[in-house]
Amino acid sequence: MKKQLFIASLCHRGMLGGDLTADGNALTYRTAKLTVARELRHLEMKYADILAVTKDKAGVFPAVNIHMKNGKDYKFVVFLARKRLMDLVKSHGVNVIS
Repeated sequence: MKKQLFIASLCHRGMLGGDLTADGNALTYRTAKLTVARELRHLEMKYADILAVTKDKAGVFPAVNIHMKNGKDYKFVVFLARKRLMDLVKSHGVNVIS
C-alpha cells in the first residue's frame, strides 16, 4: 500500500500540530514539538492494536478518537480528510463507529 499523509493535530493539553501517515501496517503520528513527551512525538498505532475509531469534535473542528486495546485513547483533529482516514482504517479491519 502506498503511504498516505493526513494533516492532523493531536489533542493533548492543547492542539499539537503534526501529521498522520498511514501505511500497510500502522498509523504514525509525528510532531516536531519538543515540549511533549517523547512517545507522543513519534506515535505508532498498529492497526492490530486499535480497538475502534470514532468520530468526534474538538471545538468546531472535526476529529477522530482512536481507542487502543491497551486502554489509551488519542484524539486527532484531521483537516480536510476525516472520512478518507476512517475509510482507510476500516479497510484494514478496524472497527469504525460513526
